[in-house]
Amino acid sequence: MAGHSKFKNIMHRKGAQDKKRSAMFSKLSREITVAAKMGMPDPDANPRLRAAVLAAKAQSMPKDNIQRAIDKASTGDTENYEEIRYEGFGPGGVALIVEALSDNRNRTATNVRTAFSKHGGNLGANGSVSHGFDRVGVIEYARSAGSADGVFEAALEAGADDVSSDEDGHIIYTSVEALHEVARALEAALGEPESARLGWRARERVQVDEDAAGSLMKLLDALDDSDDVQSVTGNYEVPDEVMARLG
Repeated sequence: MAGHSKFKNIMHRKGAQDKKRSAMFSKLSREITVAAKMGMPDPDANPRLRAAVLAAKAQSMPKDNIQRAIDKASTGDTENYEEIRYEGFGPGGVALIVEALSDNRNRTATNVRTAFSKHGGNLGANGSVSHGFDRVGVIEYARSAGSADGVFEAALEAGADDVSSDEDGHIIYTSVEALHEVARALEAALGEPESARLGWRARERVQVDEDAAGSLMKLLDALDDSDDVQSVTGNYEVPDEVMARLG
């Protein structure tokens, strides 16, 4: 749930896969419950919930788990989660935005601050790095959804602003307001996306060397291991040759 698409495979290569999967399902369930609690419990009438359900489906989360997370929002005994954003700098001077859902602000702040300080980063104040990012809609498709040209044409027709395609898949960018309208149009043309959500897009990217990339990977893993952290976005670019050596 973090970082640049090319870095995902490296980030998640370590650790017990069952434990990772369980932690990921827990985060997905939390987002589904919060989305359902904040709006209607119907994904068709609640764009945030629909995005959360799509993300869960893309990770093969069982339908029963998804429905339980939705139902939990109406029981009245759920935790009151607060949306919190942290900003800071990682190894190599990269900028990072961390988004969390927490029922204990002090615990979450301590965990995030510890991860940054332990792995060569510095946590800053809100606004310290977000000025270098744009708030956008992000729609992700697997590589199998179509060719780069085909996806670009479909995205253009749907009203998207930009498309980035590589060997890992396709990322389609929209304005915040147009996200769900574009997502629905693309679903008719390309099928269900892997995810459709609000996110951040760096205006400029920072290329990191092998030493910085290794430390950055550890920081991203530490943040991803936090139960409260839902997503991490950075402005880093890792050259293919560096990824090959780290892999």
